Amino acid sequence: MVGMQVGTGAASTAATPWASLDHTALGLPATTDLPSARALDALVHAAAGVAYLKWFEYQLAAAMHAELVEPFEDEDRRELDAFTRCAATIATTMSITPFAARTLLTDAVALRDRLPKVAECLRDGIVTPHHIRTIVSRTELIEGQCYAALVDADIARALRKPGSWSPARMEIMVDTMVHRRDPDAVRARREAAKRNREFTVETGRDGMATTTDTRPAEDTALAAAAVHRLAAQVCPKDTRSKAARASDAHYALLTQTEFGCDCDRPITDCRYKNIDVGRFAATAPRIVIHLVTDTTTLTGPVPAPESDRVCRSPQHLPRPNTEPTPAAPPEGDAEVQPEPAANAVTAESVAPEPSTPDSVVSDPLVTEVVAAEAVTPDCTGTATLADAAADPISTESPAVDEPSEGPHGCDEPLGLDTVDGVGFLAGIGIISGAHVRDLAADPRTMIRPLGDGTDTPLPATQPSNPYRPSAALDAYVRARDQFCTWPGCNRPARDGDLDHITEYDHTHPEKGGRTDATGLGAKCRFHHLLKTFGDFVDDQYPDPTDPARLIRTITIPDGRTVLGPAFTGHDVHPGLDTIVFGDPPDTSTPRPPRPGLTERTRPAPRTEQKHARRRQERNRNRLRNLGLPATPAEAADYEPPPF
Repeated sequence: MVGMQVGTGAASTAATPWASLDHTALGLPATTDLPSARALDALVHAAAGVAYLKWFEYQLAAAMHAELVEPFEDEDRRELDAFTRCAATIATTMSITPFAARTLLTDAVALRDRLPKVAECLRDGIVTPHHIRTIVSRTELIEGQCYAALVDADIARALRKPGSWSPARMEIMVDTMVHRRDPDAVRARREAAKRNREFTVETGRDGMATTTDTRPAEDTALAAAAVHRLAAQVCPKDTRSKAARASDAHYALLTQTEFGCDCDRPITDCRYKNIDVGRFAATAPRIVIHLVTDTTTLTGPVPAPESDRVCRSPQHLPRPNTEPTPAAPPEGDAEVQPEPAANAVTAESVAPEPSTPDSVVSDPLVTEVVAAEAVTPDCTGTATLADAAADPISTESPAVDEPSEGPHGCDEPLGLDTVDGVGFLAGIGIISGAHVRDLAADPRTMIRPLGDGTDTPLPATQPSNPYRPSAALDAYVRARDQFCTWPGCNRPARDGDLDHITEYDHTHPEKGGRTDATGLGAKCRFHHLLKTFGDFVDDQYPDPTDPARLIRTITIPDGRTVLGPAFTGHDVHPGLDTIVFGDPPDTSTPRPPRPGLTERTRPAPRTEQKHARRRQERNRNRLRNLGLPATPAEAADYEPPPF
C-alpha cells in the first residue's frame, strides 16, 4: 500500500512546493522572526493572500463543475450522479469529507453564477473566506430571480465600503439586501415557515439529548431573555458554566421546578440556593424585546424605482416599454441602461424633505412592541422606529448584458415592482417588513416615536446630570450602532454600555467627553474595560464627506489604526440621519462647591494625563487621515499638494 499526501500526485510533480517559493515575490518577508509591528503587517498581507487563494480554489472547483457536472445535470438520474462523483473526486484527492467537497462545489458555483461581484471582493482581499459561507447561504433563495444581480451588486458595494466586519454585521447586511429586494417572496416563505414550526428531540451519546423548538423570532427572543434572566440568579461561587446554567434554567421554566445555585456554601449563607420559578416569574420585571424599524415600513411596500423594474435575468426578454419614449434604442444594443429615477434615494443620501410631493417620508418614531407571552405571564417588547425614505437602497446599477431570447421559467417577468423596509430585532437580526407589520398589529404593541417628526432637536442629556444621556439619545445610539462598535465584536448594543469616546472629565467637563450622538458609542463590557484600562485609543467623529455618518477608529498599542464597523444602523435605517439632538448643557463654568464640604482635593485627577494623551493621539490620527502633518517632525517634511 502506498500513502499519498496532498500535493504529491502525478499532476503536481512539476509544481514547486510552497515552502520553496520565493517569499519576496509573494510580498512576504523572508523570515517570520519579526518585531510585532512588522509581523502584524505581514499577517494582514497574508490574510489577503489567503482570500486570493480561496478565490482561486473556487475558480478551479467551478471549472471542474462546468466540465464534469453541467453537461449531465439535467438528465442524470443515477443515485451517484455527476455532482456526487465530482465531489467524491475532490474529497478523495484533498482528503476531506464528502460534505466539505459538496459545500466547496456549491459555493464555487454560487459565486460564479449568482454572486460574481462578491467573488471579485474575495479575489481582491476585501472579504475574508469565512464570510463567504455566510453570504452564499443567506442568498440561496434569490437563485434565478430577476433581482439576483441587484442583490449581488448591493452586497459587493457594501463590502467595499471602508471599515471592519463581524459575523453578525455581515449577516444583517446580507439579510437587509435580500429582504429589501424580495418583499413578496419573504412574506410567502415566512408564512410557510410558521406553518412548519416544530419541536424535535434528538438522542445523543452518553445519555444526553438535544431538543429543538422552531418558533418565530420574537418568541425565541422572549424565551431566551427569560432563560438568561433566571440563569443569572446565582452567586459568584456557582461552579457551572453560563451555558450549563442556562440549560438548567430552561428546564426549570418548562417543568416549573425549583432552580438554585450549586455553590458549596451552606443554604443559610447563599440566598440563591432555592428559587421558586413561579414566584420569580410573578415578581420579576417584564421581559422587553427591542425592535428598530422605519415608519414607512409600517405602511407596507412602496413602488420600486423604474430602473429596478427592468428584469436583469438572462432567462427572458426585457420588460416591455409601456410609455412613449423620444427615441427607441438601436437594435442589438449590448446594454440595458436604467432610466433615471427622480425620487430615488441612495443608501448614503439624506432622506428628502417632506415638502417634496413625490417623496415617501414619514415622521420618525420610537416604537414599543408587546410580543406573545412565551415563558413568563407578562412579556413585552420594545421597538424603535426612525424616519426613512421609501427606497433606502442605492438604485445605481451597472449596465448588464442584453437578455437572451425567450423566457425560461422566470417567476417575475417584469422585474421588481415594489420595495419594502426591514426591522432589526436585537439578539435575532433582520426581519422582513411583513414580519414588522405583524408585530405592530398585535394589540399589546406599544409604538413610541423617536422625536416628534419636526426639526426640533431632541434633548441629549438628563436635565439634572450632563454625564447621563437622555432616554432618546440612549435609544438612538443603540439603534445606530446595533452591536458593539469594536472591530469584529458580535455583542448586541442593547446589552452593552454606552461609552464616552473621549473620556468624560467630571472635574472639567469642558475639556472633552461630550454627551451627544457623536461623543457616545456602544461597547460590550469587555471592550469597554479594554479601552478604559488597556493601551487602546478609540476615536469617533463626523465623516467630512457626509456629516450625518461617523468615522470610527481603534488605535492598537503598536500604533496601527483600524477602522470601525462598515455597516451600521444608518445603512439599515437611513432615516436615522434626520434625527438631531440639542447641544449638551454648558459646563464651562465649574459648579460651586457644596457648603460644608471640607475634604481635601488632589491638584489634578489621577487619570488626567492619560486622558490628555488620548486626546492628543486622536487629534494626530485625524490630521493623518486628512493628509496633514501630525507632529513637528512630519511638519518639517510636509509639502502641500501643488494645487
